Amino acid sequence: MQIYLVGGAVRDKLLGYPFSERDWVVVGATPESMLQQGFKAVGKDFPVFIHPETKEEYALARTERKTGPGYTGFDFYSAPDVTLKEDLRRRDLTINAMAESDDGQLVDPYGGHEDLERKVLRHISSAFAEDPVRILRVARFAARYQHLGFRVAQETENLMRQMVDAGEADHLVPERVWKELSRALTEPNPEAFITTLRQCGALARVLPEVDALFGVPQPQQHHPEIDCGEHVLLVLQQACRLTSDPQVRLAALLHDLGKATTPQAEWPQHIGHEQRSVELVEFCSARLAIPKDYRDLAIAAARYHSHCHRALELTAKTLIKLLQGLDAFRRPQRFAQFLLCCEADARGRQGLSERPYPQADYLRQALAVCNSISAKAVAADDFKGKALGEELYRRRIQALTSFKKQYQDSQEENHD
Repeated sequence: MQIYLVGGAVRDKLLGYPFSERDWVVVGATPESMLQQGFKAVGKDFPVFIHPETKEEYALARTERKTGPGYTGFDFYSAPDVTLKEDLRRRDLTINAMAESDDGQLVDPYGGHEDLERKVLRHISSAFAEDPVRILRVARFAARYQHLGFRVAQETENLMRQMVDAGEADHLVPERVWKELSRALTEPNPEAFITTLRQCGALARVLPEVDALFGVPQPQQHHPEIDCGEHVLLVLQQACRLTSDPQVRLAALLHDLGKATTPQAEWPQHIGHEQRSVELVEFCSARLAIPKDYRDLAIAAARYHSHCHRALELTAKTLIKLLQGLDAFRRPQRFAQFLLCCEADARGRQGLSERPYPQADYLRQALAVCNSISAKAVAADDFKGKALGEELYRRRIQALTSFKKQYQDSQEENHD
């Protein structure tokens, strides 16, 4: 029995890139011999075992054979006579098909180390085309390593396009799409996930709502980049500058979906796109089974981002209505996330990435002003029931009106 470290741990170790998980392949073993050594079997489709002490996964070397469409249509063969080279060949990219022996020797039958040095994401063989999930994985690796200068090999991009044209991408289940998208959102350049899928035609199959934004124009005076799709990619880049929070990043990606449904006769204006965006976010979230906390923030950003941009112009009554609509009093953390989305939107425009965004701090202050007047304090003045709510609202309106005037006065003094 021989044990090898494989996959991402070997790849990232050679790159000097941080990694936390280690996967192992066992050659020359049987399920019975693994169980005798104290391993716990967990694999359903093929033999995978958990180490009794480290809890890391050890898989028996295996080969696979395509038997049907999609990523589940495979038969696996695992036996002591399966070699390490045969096991590595079934993997997706050359950089993921390397192994390390227990004495530290690199096993690299498909040129993965050379591709690491050349910074190329390249498929191993034509068997790549048998699993459509690999399209998503390549896009995710592009998101992970683009900042290091990696690119997708032209022959791999061509093969991915052929897979899309052959309908393989149509077999991707929504849950798997979300899994890869959510992981891509945690990487340094999630916009590369989108561009990689778009270049091979897969974006229209897995995220058609986002794909439809490309080619739709916006007013150049507000959006020098003009194209709605390009704007969304810039917004996503700005969100990554502001936060590592994947919920904020997803909201940045989805906030403008409604612009894709604006009638061409109304271009480049997009009046009422906010509500259309909400409907598309809800539809997309349901289709991909996006978790509720991600969905709710994306809906809030879609519905209210234009209000946030106009915050300095809003009346006290509209300010309170906005804060209530965002549930800012009960969910201040989500309100903070929302403000990051809006700041990313304002800065996600060609040549305007460093523009100031005072609206965010203004709304933070407005919330603090409202919170300084508590229901408990109003109740202490002998207000109860409906009267308490009305008085709380009146006092907050009064306080916001005063705050707004003071803010405007201070801005005029600074201008002078």
